[in-house]
Amino acid sequence: MSDSLSEAEVGAVAEGVPEGIPEAEPTYDPAAPAPLNVDRAPSGNADVDAQLGRLADTDHLATDGHVEVYEDVHRGLRDALTALDARPGPPAPPSTYDRRS
Repeated sequence: MSDSLSEAEVGAVAEGVPEGIPEAEPTYDPAAPAPLNVDRAPSGNADVDAQLGRLADTDHLATDGHVEVYEDVHRGLRDALTALDARPGPPAPPSTYDRRS
């Protein structure tokens, strides 16, 4: 046996990985961001659909980053509902009863 190491063995030992042993695959990290893969059905309203599509941004964020997205989407949905209330609707139908007292 020889006490000398080849250059490849020296490099592997210096890197902390013995020669001939494959590097370990990355392990599952439950704290890492993971897509929820929630289907979002179209609502028929472009403003609402855009806000719901924004929820996909949370798929790539850590949990502590979700709050900002949720608040932004909530604000956008509230604005979309307010805009629906502000649009003039059809005129009210005429009354069919007599208002005489």
